[in-house]
Amino acid sequence: MDIVQSTRRFEKWLRRRITVVEDDLEYKHAQMRADPFFCFRATFYRWAQLWPEVCPKLARGPRVHTVGDLHIENFGTWRDAEGRLVWGVNDFDEAYPMAFTNDLVRVAVSALLAARTYPAFKLKPGEIAAQLADGYHCQIERGGEPFVLMEHHPKLRKMAVQDLRQPAEFWRRFNAKTVPHEDPLPGSVRKAFRKILPCGAEPEYRVLTKPKGLGSLGRRRYLALAQWQGGVLVREAKSVVPSACLWAAGKAAGEGNPWLETIVRSAVRCADPYYEIRNGWLVRRLGPDCSRIDIEELVHHEDIALLLYCMGQETANIHLGTPKARKRIRAAWRELPKDWLDTAAHKMLKLSLEDWKRYRAS
Repeated sequence: MDIVQSTRRFEKWLRRRITVVEDDLEYKHAQMRADPFFCFRATFYRWAQLWPEVCPKLARGPRVHTVGDLHIENFGTWRDAEGRLVWGVNDFDEAYPMAFTNDLVRVAVSALLAARTYPAFKLKPGEIAAQLADGYHCQIERGGEPFVLMEHHPKLRKMAVQDLRQPAEFWRRFNAKTVPHEDPLPGSVRKAFRKILPCGAEPEYRVLTKPKGLGSLGRRRYLALAQWQGGVLVREAKSVVPSACLWAAGKAAGEGNPWLETIVRSAVRCADPYYEIRNGWLVRRLGPDCSRIDIEELVHHEDIALLLYCMGQETANIHLGTPKARKRIRAAWRELPKDWLDTAAHKMLKLSLEDWKRYRAS
């Protein structure tokens, strides 16, 4: 089965589980043809097919709660319950139990592809693997620690704070990219918004005029905008579907993704109090301080190297939420060759580029 057939079959599977936004899928297909990095981000279902075949030994490693669809643009900032600025993984749509090596190899491949797409990304392939592996191993050994940026991590904080969008500009762009939702919202969405908005907030419902993200394109998204106590609030609701790992393995899939809530609750992290699953919808807060560090804006070699090191550490924070993970990962790590991550990443990179060329020609 090639990537064209995989895409067709996966989207058929998806349509049986949720109401799909067909225009968003067409946009996704265009983005997949435009750039190999975009194609990679949009096709985790293909990765779930290839990973156990191409790297069978690694795929049989100790199973943990993995992000699954991890890549370098799945990290961002939020505010915890104490109002502190926190950085870490911010997308768990494809959460699923897999070998701990999956997330590391996938984020390494994404970095290799980003190096081809973004001129400022000038790390050598060996450096990419080394930074991710060193950060991960260090964090496993120390037992994990959340990234509270206002307390520690001054260099990462500087990158994140510089990238945080100014409120006036954020709201200007938000208004330019959204329009009022004309049709009645599903009752389940209204209930989800009602639970997460403060008492007394009267929202206006909106939708994006331009699709957001790549991996989750095709899912319905709604926005609730409210003026409340002198300021603006926004909440987003996105439909939740089972992980594509179930599709790739030919396993039965129910509704939603129970592993999504499990991984968020168990990981070593300062949780986002507005990140919840309600009535089949993932709801979260949007705002100027909920954003990712833009790779395109990093021009210094040491900044990109540090960011990858921290990504390795945060990946370990996620995996350490699995019971007895630390002991099992440490034992498995000692058995791995020194260059295992770089070797596996290049194997998967080669197939990803071949898939992109095949899809672009289709």
